[in-house]
Amino acid sequence: MNKHNRRKFLKELALAGGAVTIGADTLNAFSFFKQEGKKKVVTVKPKATNETLKAIDFRYSPSTWQSTFCFPDDPYKSLVGKSGELLYGHPGLLADLDAFAQKVFFGLNKTHKGEYIEQKLEAPGIPIVTTKLRFPDALMTLTTFATNNKEEGRVDNVIVEIRPDGKEEIECTPVITINSKTELSLDEQDDDLSTILLGDEQKRLFHAVNAFIELQNDGDTYWCTLHTQKATPNSPLNYFFRFPQAGQAFELIEDGMEEQESLLEETRTYWQNWKPFDGKVNWQIQDKHHEFLIASTRNILQSRTIKEEKKAFQVGPTVYRGMWVIDGTFLLEAARYMGHDKEAQEGLESIWNLQNSAGGIFAGGGENHWKDTAAAIYMLIRQAELSQNWDYFNELWPDAHKAALYLKNLRDKAFKDGTVNGRYGILPQGFGDSGIGGIRSELTNTLWALIGLKSMQETADRLFLINRVEIREFYRDLWIAYRNAATQEMRQHQNGFKFLPMLMKDDPKWEDSNELNRPKVQAAQIYLSHAIIPGYLYELDSDIVLGHIELMKAIVKEDIPAETGWLAHDAVWPYNAPIVSQTLLWVGQPLLARQFFNGFLNHASPMYAWREEQTLRSIAEERFIGDMPHNWASAECIRYLRHCFILEDEKRLRLLDGLVEGDLDAKKPFSFTYSPTRWGRITLTLEPLDERSWKMKFRREDFDEKRMPKFEAIEFPRKISKKHQLDTIEGVDVKWYKNGGRVVVEPTCLEWEAIWRIFGPID
Repeated sequence: MNKHNRRKFLKELALAGGAVTIGADTLNAFSFFKQEGKKKVVTVKPKATNETLKAIDFRYSPSTWQSTFCFPDDPYKSLVGKSGELLYGHPGLLADLDAFAQKVFFGLNKTHKGEYIEQKLEAPGIPIVTTKLRFPDALMTLTTFATNNKEEGRVDNVIVEIRPDGKEEIECTPVITINSKTELSLDEQDDDLSTILLGDEQKRLFHAVNAFIELQNDGDTYWCTLHTQKATPNSPLNYFFRFPQAGQAFELIEDGMEEQESLLEETRTYWQNWKPFDGKVNWQIQDKHHEFLIASTRNILQSRTIKEEKKAFQVGPTVYRGMWVIDGTFLLEAARYMGHDKEAQEGLESIWNLQNSAGGIFAGGGENHWKDTAAAIYMLIRQAELSQNWDYFNELWPDAHKAALYLKNLRDKAFKDGTVNGRYGILPQGFGDSGIGGIRSELTNTLWALIGLKSMQETADRLFLINRVEIREFYRDLWIAYRNAATQEMRQHQNGFKFLPMLMKDDPKWEDSNELNRPKVQAAQIYLSHAIIPGYLYELDSDIVLGHIELMKAIVKEDIPAETGWLAHDAVWPYNAPIVSQTLLWVGQPLLARQFFNGFLNHASPMYAWREEQTLRSIAEERFIGDMPHNWASAECIRYLRHCFILEDEKRLRLLDGLVEGDLDAKKPFSFTYSPTRWGRITLTLEPLDERSWKMKFRREDFDEKRMPKFEAIEFPRKISKKHQLDTIEGVDVKWYKNGGRVVVEPTCLEWEAIWRIFGPID
């Protein structure tokens, strides 16, 4: 199996890809310039219908996976694989996906890994992992869990149970296979206990088991063979393996060797008491979507770490165990949505601690990833909006201004560098990422610069901040330059629409004699999605937006847009789909948004986690890129689900825009308590009244009207199903009106109720 991480992939391949957009005269609709009249809702017809919204059944999950079972903020990022194998000692960035220092497989009768039957969590919020394997005449069940008993410290635990498969009695010889880059040796043992040490000179306890073992090895492969014993259906064999994580001596974990059930219950109790939400925030959504919400939050907190006494959000537990600014932008937003305000603030501070003396901010993307600096500016403002606390923003305004000047200086230096970027007057050639490798003539960094500058300029004007004129002028000049560049770089798609690749025409890879080496026009398209929402660089009916959507529809495989990242052929980047889905919500296409989102969920493993990129299930030679769990994916799961019910437009709060036919069939309530927005905290409930009626309750509170962005209206659909249409809105002095298929409530109305009814026959 050929596996690569993103950094290694960049070194090995010179591939370039272009993300696409579209539009001819659409750039004139950019919101920097004042727009008159009402926005027009796009009328692109979605391909999705209720029948195409397939069940969530993990049909496109990768053939292999790994899952975290450690605790939140745990320094020991313990991983279990699909067959119950334990994975330890990954070196982190730049290493192969599979570069674990130790891998531990639980086998039987000279077979090191059994046939997979199933693997599941005890619950989405309880990472006690049960793996079932089949061997000839035998079934093995592995129960894997972490403990952090105050007397013992951090320990990974595996309960192994072996019973006959269709026979009354079998003889079993359990064999534990360990692939280790460091020497293993057998320590003390007797008939009831054995310990294995790891290391050449300074040895530490690697694992202990309540059984006698014989240790053999051939190079880096070690076999721990247990005594042969008989198992019956009523008397299965049971073993307890313990792997101390904090370098503990055996004496610390010895008593626990006889307490497997109480230790398991201790872990179960911890996770049962764990809350995915914090503070006043709470959610209630339905069925599988709620399961993914809880699991995604858990995934994020398990990969999070503590650096310099602050909680830092990491994308994953292995190759992406570090800081990534674009990813972090959306991880921190998801954290706020779940009520983790203090931790989100600490994560924001960790990002801004990366700023260098020139004003630039760089992390895992490298020094030519100019968009990181712009994303940090956007993130600073977005977090202030969500918290309704501008103290940290005010403190960092000089640093944000310095970051903007850093981008301006980059642009200025490019004027005379002889590149197409310099001739256009946009940011210089940089690392496009997401399918555009190396230093290239690309547009992604300029797009993110515009996102950050737009937010910065509007905030500076609203709050009358110093140096705002300089920011406004840079934003205006860069926008004009980008518009001119886009006009020249437009292309015609074979399906009849225009598009704008993120990789520009002068790149030689477009003319590569080998067609397989040519860029994909949809590569790095993710950054155009960001420019649409949450960047708000375009109007709803912009050709840029329409073309973006048409392109995404044209490249669907396995129910999501395909070949949008590094794996350019017969592959998908799963979490690109919910990002596109949020664009579709914004333009009023909830059915297609849900199709892509459910397709994204079906690319998760049954453990509710995603790999960054993977080949299609129909491809024999499977390839992967990226960490797992990949927590930008987890964040986008959370963000899409929130935006289905509470979506912030540039100046409007939009409610229930992600509902599709069938969401009300279960007749269960939906609720969002104290959810943060740029206009304050929103509490929203949608609940059935009777067989014919649904009621929505709305409340807005805790907002700073003097400093928050302009707020024009609250909107939601007149019909929430084919038959449920708005009957009335009630509240003290509530002001509302109907506008086509929409209902508009004045933003000054802070608390009200809306009721939808079926007025005709129910059937």
